[in-house]
Amino acid sequence: MYVGATDDLKKRIYFHKKRLLPGFTKKYNVDQLVYYEIFGSTEKALQREKQIKGFKREKKNRLVEKMNPMWSGVICLLGHLGDLGQILPSL
Repeated sequence: MYVGATDDLKKRIYFHKKRLLPGFTKKYNVDQLVYYEIFGSTEKALQREKQIKGFKREKKNRLVEKMNPMWSGVICLLGHLGDLGQILPSL
């Protein structure tokens, strides 16, 4: 499971879907967003990222399943981020 923080979620989703950056998500073909949290500051987001990265796999799974019990891609739930269709035309 990939855990990461970003200040531009739409851009990050696009990069993962298109496999534009080297690293974990490209190597392991990770491109489904199944969980996210929104923070008011980068500092708080990075603290939470570090906390979640320290969780055992089972705890991470429970966290996802609370928000998304079917583990379906949640990109359709991101309407509050604007029109993803303009940025992610091939999703």
